[in-house]
Amino acid sequence: MDGSSPVAGRLHQAALRDAHAEGLVEVQIVCAIDHWDHARQPLTRVYGATPRYAVKVHLFTAELADQPETFAERSEQMAKADGPLQDDGGDASKPNIVFILTDDQDLHMNSLAHMPHLKKHLLDEGTFFQRHYCTVALCCPSRVNLWTGKAAHNTNVTDVNPPYGGYPKFVTQGFNEAWLPLWLQKSGYNNYYTGKLFNAHSLSNYDSPFPSGFTGSDFLLDPHTYEYLNASFQRNQDPPVSHEGEYSTDVLASKAYGFLDDAIAAEKPFFLTIAPSAPHSNVKFEQDFFHGNVSGHTIKTSPPIAAERHKHLFKDAVVPRTPNFNPDKPSGVSWISELPQQSEENIDFNDEFYRKRLQALQAVDEIVEQVITRLDKAGILDNTYVFYSSDNGYHIGQHRLQPGKECGFEEDINVPLIVRGPGVAKGQVSDMVTSHTDLAPTFLSLAGGRIRDDFDGAAIPITSTQLLEAKETRREHVNIEYWGFALGEGDFGAGFKWNNTYKGLRLIGDDYNFYYSVWCSGEHELYDLNNDPHELHNLYTTNHSHPFHFTTTVSRVPSGSPPTNLYHLLSRLDSLVLVLKTCKGRSCTHPWETLHPSGDVQTLHDALNKTFDDFYETQQERVQYSKCEKGYIFESEGPSDVKAFPIEVIGARGGASWSELV
Repeated sequence: MDGSSPVAGRLHQAALRDAHAEGLVEVQIVCAIDHWDHARQPLTRVYGATPRYAVKVHLFTAELADQPETFAERSEQMAKADGPLQDDGGDASKPNIVFILTDDQDLHMNSLAHMPHLKKHLLDEGTFFQRHYCTVALCCPSRVNLWTGKAAHNTNVTDVNPPYGGYPKFVTQGFNEAWLPLWLQKSGYNNYYTGKLFNAHSLSNYDSPFPSGFTGSDFLLDPHTYEYLNASFQRNQDPPVSHEGEYSTDVLASKAYGFLDDAIAAEKPFFLTIAPSAPHSNVKFEQDFFHGNVSGHTIKTSPPIAAERHKHLFKDAVVPRTPNFNPDKPSGVSWISELPQQSEENIDFNDEFYRKRLQALQAVDEIVEQVITRLDKAGILDNTYVFYSSDNGYHIGQHRLQPGKECGFEEDINVPLIVRGPGVAKGQVSDMVTSHTDLAPTFLSLAGGRIRDDFDGAAIPITSTQLLEAKETRREHVNIEYWGFALGEGDFGAGFKWNNTYKGLRLIGDDYNFYYSVWCSGEHELYDLNNDPHELHNLYTTNHSHPFHFTTTVSRVPSGSPPTNLYHLLSRLDSLVLVLKTCKGRSCTHPWETLHPSGDVQTLHDALNKTFDDFYETQQERVQYSKCEKGYIFESEGPSDVKAFPIEVIGARGGASWSELV
């Protein structure tokens, strides 16, 4: 039957009458139809929605209707899949979303503790996701990952400049026609953006083409994106304007408040992104840098610059002296393991660098205060989600590293994510494992948009109810990847380090907490962060025949099981990376399913069942590179043939076991 059917009409009228009488927010109606073709015109559009209540219509074939159990199950599945009822129009009842995205902000050097407005309005009034990760510790690839919901190996935007990255690469890969702003527009949202979008989005290419999907935009442009007192902004489709002599974050704040006023006046749901360059270092580029001729002479980095009103703050602050700060013994692998210990002069400089980062963040903290105040004054704060995050993390002195990012250590990949809004618990800290790949699905879900099948992430459970429901089912892993260079910033050890190409995995369960990586150099890392939170002891370099002991009390290892040797553990972790390094869609969110299609393995402990020893240690390929590259070149990425259990043939390695190979 179609929407005009007398039967359907009676069903709808009855449901609407009952909903009105009971004050229900949402009523779901399930109707049987003769053929799916009749479902092309959504009945929701016929019967509409009002601020008081709404009707959600689910359509099924007559064949399903004749099977009560199947019919009921499908109804429940579709209800969950659809999420909140939304239409494609400008429904003012939809939530607004404000996203504040900083640049290079650390989580592990206590930057959040120096932002009192953020604490008052976001940490105390929202939920802090303490296990949120970027998947690429570099600005542009991380941002493309965030805005598309795709892993970097699927966007193939892996650098800050062409040929492997930057705004031109984003465009040529087709993402200007397939990214979050366009999907939000389709869901009825006005989109506004001010600040940094992507690297290599510049004075020379800002209109080639203009970024799509925005109601209003005012972008920072290279080569002046990171010059705090010499920024260039480009509004909508107007020519760029220089703001030499003005403080960049304050200029951005004024633009953000203007867009917020515009968004409120439009009386439509809106998505506003505020993306300051703080606390990124102050950077001056030579033109050759944007033509791919990268060397230490094409870029000059110095500490960030604070607003005059903040330069007196934090005079005694120093980089936290954690065990991995400038350690006596080298750590890590590849070029990191060769770094010299820093001198006192070097440390003093880096402490000053750290203080200037904290000072630069104060203008961002003021933006948090003003945004919340203005939302509250407009009477829409209770219908607005506010997200706060950073594109990637940052290190200063840990593992003897000069200021910078681009590494797989926790300082670089574990980033802030704070959310406040309707249904979000106040003052809560969540240990749910999430990543930037999940943000596009999360935003689209909140907007009532259709979740795309090609997303490599999944919507983050942000409300108290969602977090509780997801506790036992949410995934335990984050895919980490990187290609090309690492850049030391500041006055000591500045310059580029190459062959910084690696695949990584963060795997976190009730009684395990691992970081595992494979480098293009053939080196490996394995850190047990439950016992080595500062990643100083690389277990991969120890005897692989030694037993590994999981954390006691909560271990899910079956009673009486033989001890897990390190090579058992390594083979499982390596196989998981083998899946994730080329994953697409569901295989990114459910990689164990790729290895075990039967669904009997959902966690690391499941995979460690001795039944699978031969499968993981003999049959499965090992992750390795054939060549170190500056970008994602599939032919150099090594084996990609993932075998599924059970298999009946000997693999390409001729039956050699893991222990024999390593």
